[in-house]
Amino acid sequence: MDAIATQTLEPSVVDASRHTPEQLAPRAVKVEDTGLSDLLIADLIIKHLYEGGVLDLLQLSEHLALAGSLLETLLAFLRQEGHVEVRGRSPDSAVLRYALTDRGRASAAEAMVRDGYIGPAPVPLDDYIRIVEAQSVKHCIVTREQVHAAFADTVIQASLLDQLGPALHSGKAMFIYGAAGTGKSFISRRLSRLLGNSILIPHAIAVNNNVIQYFDPSYHHPVKQAVAPGSVRLNQGHDPRYTLCERPVVITGGELTLDMLELQFDGVTRRYRAPLQLLANNGMMVIDDLGRQRVAPIDLFNRWIVPLEEKQDFLALQSGQHIAVPFDVALAFSTNLNPLELADEAFLRRIGYKIRFETLDSGQYTAIWQQLCQARGIDYDANRLKFLLNELYLKEKRPLLPCHPRDLIDLAQDFGRYHGQSGISTEALQWAWESYFVKLTEDGISAHHE
Repeated sequence: MDAIATQTLEPSVVDASRHTPEQLAPRAVKVEDTGLSDLLIADLIIKHLYEGGVLDLLQLSEHLALAGSLLETLLAFLRQEGHVEVRGRSPDSAVLRYALTDRGRASAAEAMVRDGYIGPAPVPLDDYIRIVEAQSVKHCIVTREQVHAAFADTVIQASLLDQLGPALHSGKAMFIYGAAGTGKSFISRRLSRLLGNSILIPHAIAVNNNVIQYFDPSYHHPVKQAVAPGSVRLNQGHDPRYTLCERPVVITGGELTLDMLELQFDGVTRRYRAPLQLLANNGMMVIDDLGRQRVAPIDLFNRWIVPLEEKQDFLALQSGQHIAVPFDVALAFSTNLNPLELADEAFLRRIGYKIRFETLDSGQYTAIWQQLCQARGIDYDANRLKFLLNELYLKEKRPLLPCHPRDLIDLAQDFGRYHGQSGISTEALQWAWESYFVKLTEDGISAHHE
């Protein structure tokens, strides 16, 4: 078995909040500045030409996110080796155009077999580790004032916020539990607001001559940046192999399997994709509906022991080589099951914070109802809400949950639109109630489920 890489993940610590993106990731001027081998960049050039046909220097520069002057050096070498030829300039441009020769096409096909990645040039793993450390969530300062301000528009107990805030500030994992519908998932998502400033996300990471596709638009959302008139993007700002993004929030639920936490390799395209926890670096990851996955909770927990304790993870390439990568993630487990049925006390001790979400009292329920009425453009009627609380909830002894007002109002509006009515009537609320909750009878289950 191959030995696990002994690379330490302790580069010189740089606080990203004190440095601009240009300082953290300056532009590569020469090939050696990229940290990549000549072969890797040359392979990328011919793969782009193989896919795109005839491309000029500006187009190649855009596709590879590398300076044109840097590429010219390698294009001259590829021309000398007979892989690339110069085509005539286009009528509307003075920039040279390039295309593959027959020999170049054969070399590109071989390069695709070695590694199928086609996209912007990657950044070396060492550079990625340095950037992650510089942008670490542990540098994010979370204060009580910030937490309460971030949730000022949310009905939530102050005492609960004062548990969540220190947990996020600490960087330790959180175990959030409570009855279904108490707002665990909603609040977990919104915690990411507190992680602050934008970060640099690489398009891809190079491990030797293997490329791992990293940037994923599902989780990495670019920050809009103003471009000065007449500026040349590839000559100004930070290294374009990185994109300035909001801090990622990766949420996965019942669909999670153990293989989703490993490097994904497609044998057909010969491409690697980063696992979920790697995509979440410098941000937040929420394991929702814990206990509902197709994998046993104990197996899932065991997968997190090393990352949680050592703040690094180990991934395996197809060759068997293991690589050490940062685990810089605010991790939250969320479940409506009994935590002691999912994990033993030994593992739960490794999770710094256990936070229970409770049901609402009538005042909190009323506040949410009023917020939703205002958002939906509905006149708030205290008598209608009194009917709901005293005649329906109290009679059936149902708990007050944060998700109920939204769902019941939506159903009542559906009823009203169907009958050509405006607002929410008592009749509509009664109908919404009967349509929303499961009711057990002697004949079995009747009505719709919650």
